[in-house]
Amino acid sequence: MTARDNITRAEAIERAGLLTVTSYDVLLDLTTGPDVFRTTCTATFGAREPGASTYVDLNVARVARVTLNGQDLDVAAVAHGTRVTLDGVQAENVLVIEADGEYSRTGEGLHRFVDPVDDEVYLYSQFETFDAHRMYACFDQPDLKAEFRLTVTAPAHWEIVSNGSVTGREELADGIARTTFGATPRISTYITALVAGPYHHVHDEHDGIPLGVYCRRSLAEHLDAGPVFEVTKQGFDYFHDAFGARYPFAKYDQLFVPEFNAGAMENAGCVTILED
Repeated sequence: MTARDNITRAEAIERAGLLTVTSYDVLLDLTTGPDVFRTTCTATFGAREPGASTYVDLNVARVARVTLNGQDLDVAAVAHGTRVTLDGVQAENVLVIEADGEYSRTGEGLHRFVDPVDDEVYLYSQFETFDAHRMYACFDQPDLKAEFRLTVTAPAHWEIVSNGSVTGREELADGIARTTFGATPRISTYITALVAGPYHHVHDEHDGIPLGVYCRRSLAEHLDAGPVFEVTKQGFDYFHDAFGARYPFAKYDQLFVPEFNAGAMENAGCVTILED
């Protein structure tokens, strides 16, 4: 698909005034080769003006199917650039979009890295400020928050990490496994996250919060997780006292990832950090 300009402030205000988003159920298949992955998103949302038109953001290699409220739409007619037009939305809506997403090598969307040490593949997402729609169809603006549920099919020896806790894992055929995550609280699209690959990991716990630190398997001998956990625990104690509010997510993972194009990204419960 051809790229188009970013969403404008006026467009974001108009869409936020029209829509309320309830949830995204995202199914990802990461076993489809080195260039593309399969992404299927079911979005439930409401519209304050039934009959109005709007659009969902999606920047992928190919849109395979679009279904709105049980009706298949003509992909060629509704998919333009990085937007899928939705005409005649109802008060309550269910949108299903199946597509082939593209892995990135520029640190945007779903980034794919091959470790030169052992040829293992590592993935991580980077969605700030406007790149969640490179991985799944969504209304990609911070004030349209929703619950987010993720199911990932990937090689069985991979670790799969997202915003929430793992609620299920099913071993499939030929070394493939399906991992399911619980629903997040209502969050913005740009702080949803996925990290996947044979990451080395160390775990701890503090004040009822599960903690994890991850890095590439080939760098495991260089990971000193103790100081990371120490500072993290001190941070939780400080902020719980300062704000009088508990950390709202189910766990707190910190993942050192390769080729990151920033210092860190504070995804909810799944913080990615430049491994350098």
